[in-house]
Amino acid sequence: MRLIEKGFLTYGALRGMGKVLAVIGALVSPASAAEPVTVLALGDSLTQGYGLPEEGGFVPQMRNWLKGQGVEADLINAGVSGDTTAGGAARVDWSLTPEVDAMIVTLGGNDLLRGIDPAVSRRNIETILDVAEERGVEVLLVPMAAPGNYGATYKAEFDAIYPELSEAYDAMLAAEFFAGLGEGDPATLQRYFQPDGIHPNAEGVRRIVETLGPHVAELIATTK
Repeated sequence: MRLIEKGFLTYGALRGMGKVLAVIGALVSPASAAEPVTVLALGDSLTQGYGLPEEGGFVPQMRNWLKGQGVEADLINAGVSGDTTAGGAARVDWSLTPEVDAMIVTLGGNDLLRGIDPAVSRRNIETILDVAEERGVEVLLVPMAAPGNYGATYKAEFDAIYPELSEAYDAMLAAEFFAGLGEGDPATLQRYFQPDGIHPNAEGVRRIVETLGPHVAELIATTK
């Protein structure tokens, strides 16, 4: 989820070389290109598609966007409404079934809603990344941005989680989840949200997917 001030809208080198070789291999290997990558989308209600018909949710719209770009992938919707980073950490082990090649992690919004200590959120995301690393699963982290309501220190500590863990675990880092909606007066962004002012509507999701889509396509190419 996203909180916007005032409007209070809630809601190592070797491995790097390995990734480069994997991308090159995917480009020159017809067999590899023919097999769709299976991607697990681990998240909360924003991933699950709360309040939307199935085709309007994040995962179906991302699947269609990728198909439109000629990217073959199987996306698994592992979004659980209300889930925190702790919830994601608790279920990542059994969620990463053998066929999963890559994972999108979109968690943290509900931690912000509850004002959870950023150090706790960091440890939970570390747990998720540890499991993914053990399984050899590539990860794309999608950040959530903290509002200023909890103070500058809280915001700085929370916002630092994603880039710092991306670097520490050599995970990919996407744009902040709501970046596709643009900046400005919260009132002007309401048209991209459902009546609850928390979850994006289908048009909002479309814009979010257009911004995050290239990152997901890169994740898939790297995995191949």
